[in-house]
Amino acid sequence: MDRAGIPIYLVRWAGAQVLTALGRIGGMAILLSVTARWVYKAIFTPKARFDVEGLTVQMVRVGVKSVGVVALVQIFIGVILALQMTPPLEPFGQEGMVSNIIGVAGFRMLGPIITAVVLSGFAGASIAAELGTMVVSEEIEAMEAIALNPIRYLVVPRILATFVMTILLTIVADWMIAVGGWVTSRLVLGPESYVGYWVRMREQLRYRDFVTGLIQAGVFGILISLIACHEGLKVTGGAEGVGRATTKTVVYSIVAIVIAACICTMIFYAFEL
Repeated sequence: MDRAGIPIYLVRWAGAQVLTALGRIGGMAILLSVTARWVYKAIFTPKARFDVEGLTVQMVRVGVKSVGVVALVQIFIGVILALQMTPPLEPFGQEGMVSNIIGVAGFRMLGPIITAVVLSGFAGASIAAELGTMVVSEEIEAMEAIALNPIRYLVVPRILATFVMTILLTIVADWMIAVGGWVTSRLVLGPESYVGYWVRMREQLRYRDFVTGLIQAGVFGILISLIACHEGLKVTGGAEGVGRATTKTVVYSIVAIVIAACICTMIFYAFEL
């Protein structure tokens, strides 16, 4: 035990965890830079065009197949918001402000962040498991043996697809939250809550509310796909390693989403967005 009364093994454990985290962040930064380089080449170099078919397949798998899950979850988020916010507003006769609160909360934060959390389990785990299985079965080595770059053909389509579809799904999610709140206001809470619901929401919302939510969605999409690809490509230990990579992807993605949301919120607050 040191002079401060902290056991040495705790200090060593904390140091090891910090080094491990820095190593993962560094690995993902390198992976992101390589991906950005391939995207740049695909845009400006005729010989390195996008794998359009692969990108389309990933967009369908990540986005189209998850529309139902995202919509269902976000509708219930709208229901919860309406039921939770009405009782505190009733003593002040402000039940009609439910739509204003749902609009701002949904479009600025809950739409993108809940969508990203759903995708971390729906798409992130799938990407990590797929790439991990390819590593275990030595398909990655086979691609490298025939001069096919795994980053270009495996990572780039997945990151771009997750980035784009997270933004598009967030647009759907925003309106599903609003619809959930409207249905609850109309059927449960009484006329004071739903009369003029859409008019008040439209008056409350600004373009910056919508844009800041989409910016966060894009950041979340990149984080989810980047973590999934990084964990999938570094799998070791066979099937057990694939399972570990899948679990880590979901956990790390959710943590990264929350931290990124906090950072984005502070930035928006500093610039009064």
